[in-house]
Amino acid sequence: MRLVIGGTAQGKLEYVLLKYGLQENTVWDGVLPEDAKRKEKPVVINHFHQWVRSRMVSGGCPEDEIMSFLDGSEDCIIICDEIGSGIVPIDPFEREYRERVGRILVQLAKRAEEVERIICGIGQKIK
Repeated sequence: MRLVIGGTAQGKLEYVLLKYGLQENTVWDGVLPEDAKRKEKPVVINHFHQWVRSRMVSGGCPEDEIMSFLDGSEDCIIICDEIGSGIVPIDPFEREYRERVGRILVQLAKRAEEVERIICGIGQKIK
């Protein structure tokens, strides 16, 4: 599994598509593909942070769900915005959301064979 992080609008998706020679129509945007739809290799999940939010809103457990997903799909690239910097939100849900995304990214980074941070479209290898 590979993890790609960076700020909003820093060219993360474009970087991944170019680096791995992939087409945009193979990218899952803010959702995890169902088992039957995992034919493309690697599986690319863009806007992972939006998926975490949607699972929280619907009462799911994104921490367990993403680890279960990865058990069946190690050939995966997860692209996520860095959302923990800046002003701490007043809304309790927003604070919990930011913290959970950060903690999930820590777990994903531990599991990943490669972690890159994208700044201005340029990849910086972290792991």
